[in-house]
Amino acid sequence: MNAFQPTHPIAYGRQHITADDEQAVLSALRSDYLTQGPLVAEFEEKFAAYVGADYAVAVSNGTAALHLAALALGVRSGQRVITTPITFAASANCVRYCGGEVHFADIDPATALLDLMAVRRLLESHPKGHFHGLIPVDFAGLPVNLEQARQLCDEFGLWLLEDAAHAPGGSFVDSQGQPQHCGNGRFADLSIFSFHPVKHIATGEGGMITTNRRDLYEHLLRLRTHGITRDPAQLSRPNEGGWYMEMQELGYNYRLPDMLCALGISQLQRADEGLARRRELAARYDAAFAEMPAVCPLAGAPGHAYHLYVIQVADRRGLYDALREKQVFAQVHYIPVHRMPYYQGLGWLEGDFPKAEAYYAHCLSIPLFPSLTDEEQAYVIDCIREFVSEPELS
Repeated sequence: MNAFQPTHPIAYGRQHITADDEQAVLSALRSDYLTQGPLVAEFEEKFAAYVGADYAVAVSNGTAALHLAALALGVRSGQRVITTPITFAASANCVRYCGGEVHFADIDPATALLDLMAVRRLLESHPKGHFHGLIPVDFAGLPVNLEQARQLCDEFGLWLLEDAAHAPGGSFVDSQGQPQHCGNGRFADLSIFSFHPVKHIATGEGGMITTNRRDLYEHLLRLRTHGITRDPAQLSRPNEGGWYMEMQELGYNYRLPDMLCALGISQLQRADEGLARRRELAARYDAAFAEMPAVCPLAGAPGHAYHLYVIQVADRRGLYDALREKQVFAQVHYIPVHRMPYYQGLGWLEGDFPKAEAYYAHCLSIPLFPSLTDEEQAYVIDCIREFVSEPELS
């Protein structure tokens, strides 16, 4: 064990706020607009350019992004949507918000991503048309192969919603050898992102939906603001004056204010720098754990965005508690959604998805964020090494 001792708790993730971020927010606060101003469109345009999409819609948080995406894709009572049990509950809840049915498929144990072969088996076990949509999750920042997911969706007539909350800047390599960035709209109908403090880009709360489909983009703009439009081309009656607007459907107040967009714009300027640091830290973990047979990290890939660094160990609870005693605050991502009491009330049972449950029994997310220092990371590694090296009591 090295001599370094932390002076404060080392969390699994945390925001990184700079003087430039603070100045950007202060400038927004001093402007004429706190909300519905020009910084919203600027953030949307710059984020769309960053991921390579045609359109982006800023919303109040990642859950709101999922909800509006499900609404725009037509989820309603009687529709059935497939997602992964290893995700934050919002990936499934968005379907329930719209009255739809959530179905799960098991994961690939090597990556904890939704297993597309398991999805195929589920689809093939029912008549075509039984299922309506698929929500894969770029878990921990590792992108799903959306080209393969798109082919599966096209074969069975499903729409495709990418939950890329963990993966801005991430990419996978398609069948032509070309990198495809998360959220670029090439394969998914819609993609969503989150700007929660522990994410790559932090606005406190916030989210974004990206797409290449103009029809979905225009629909999302209405849904974000009470179902209201002022667009002359969309009005059902002649414009009655400069004040005139129409509520054309039931929408929501899911707007993101200008001061948070200002923070997002500032954070976006150094997104690549933060992503490079995450990958550097992940490579150091990879090297360290290659020498610890008792520690099994999830599989990586060149396009991994590394929102999380997840390891699996035999005694997860023991390591979790031991790290906390040493001021290292690891976390578990995630309790399988189908094991939540709400979803068990809908009929899902423990044992339904054995690979997801086996993963959950052993997974632990350890500290990974751009401002994590080399000394702090070395301390985390030493703490883990010390725990897994201790002989078991007979």
